[in-house]
Amino acid sequence: MTDPTQDPAFLRNPYPAYAAMRSACPVRPVPNGSGGRTSYLITGYAEAREALVDPRLSKDTAAFFAGKGSSRRLHPAVAHTMLASDPPRHTRLRKLVTATFTTGAVGKLRPFIARTTDELLDQWPDGGECDVVAGLAVPLPVMVICELLGVPQADRPDVRRWSAELFAAGAPDVIDAASHAMADYMTDLIAAKRQTPGDALLDRLIAARDGDDRLSEEELVSLAVLLLVAGHETTTNFLGNAALALLQHPAELARLRDDPGGIPGALDELLRHDSPVSTATFRFTTEAVTFGGTDLPAGVPVLVALGAANRDPARFPAPDSLDLNRDASAHLGFGHGIHRCVGAPLAKAEAEIALRAVLTRFPALRLAVPPDRLTWRRTRLVRGLASLPVLT
Repeated sequence: MTDPTQDPAFLRNPYPAYAAMRSACPVRPVPNGSGGRTSYLITGYAEAREALVDPRLSKDTAAFFAGKGSSRRLHPAVAHTMLASDPPRHTRLRKLVTATFTTGAVGKLRPFIARTTDELLDQWPDGGECDVVAGLAVPLPVMVICELLGVPQADRPDVRRWSAELFAAGAPDVIDAASHAMADYMTDLIAAKRQTPGDALLDRLIAARDGDDRLSEEELVSLAVLLLVAGHETTTNFLGNAALALLQHPAELARLRDDPGGIPGALDELLRHDSPVSTATFRFTTEAVTFGGTDLPAGVPVLVALGAANRDPARFPAPDSLDLNRDASAHLGFGHGIHRCVGAPLAKAEAEIALRAVLTRFPALRLAVPPDRLTWRRTRLVRGLASLPVLT
């Protein structure tokens, strides 16, 4: 099986391939990389939901790769994040950040999100062509997460570049270099904040580290990097994919334009329809397990295809249709279980505010190129557009 991320047709629309795999066998072995190892790919909804909460699937990547020998030189703060850990370490780290992303806490950020959105849309031409990705979907989430963490304005372009490089599929040297640049930057920022404390999220994490030592220094840097990267890369793709889905479904677009109050209720269906995280982060079996009638041996990687699971007709009838009347709240776009996306309320707030502003300010918005001419990012983990040219 060749790497599908190198196939433009798969990148453009992976769902027919996923459907064929799922109907043949919702859990299947697939060759994984040049080492000849086998991974297991899960494309069925029930099987994916089950796997995401099964404690026999570990996320401790350090344990999996120990002694296996690798030429990779990812910075430890990037390689060993909260996402790549199991309880009790994961429980302790997650507890430190959960309160920051409650709906109430995110509510305080809404004025900043709205103001930033308006400033970005002010730069869009009136009656011309612009790019939704470059002009909104990329800059908005990075500005918001940098504001939340307390990253200085002047540093934000560098942070955005390193973050994009961390998702450069097929370019391990670029990824490794970006991991060191990002971790080194965070280490320096933490040192600067110790000298001049503020009241941003990063300052509160430093206080937790320097107070009762619940965080090691490496954990502090790692948590900061994870929040920064995960806090905007996925939201960028959510915004781009949602905008494209609406532009390709004019009746649903018109409905939201006429009733912007329906936007919050539409977000789950937009997340289900074209999930910004295509494949859940790395897991492996710690003992033999069975999913969907397929036996998996101990010690093998498991890839949960969230995008495929969200199009499973056994859970979502007519799954390829965008239906804003559908109750899609059970989608797996944010994951499921103890590793469910901690930033989900923030991502939804950004998408709601941004989509409402775009639909209100640009009622004639339409695609500037045919859908098959759009370019998708070459990455396995996330699904998103490289650009989305529109006419205003």
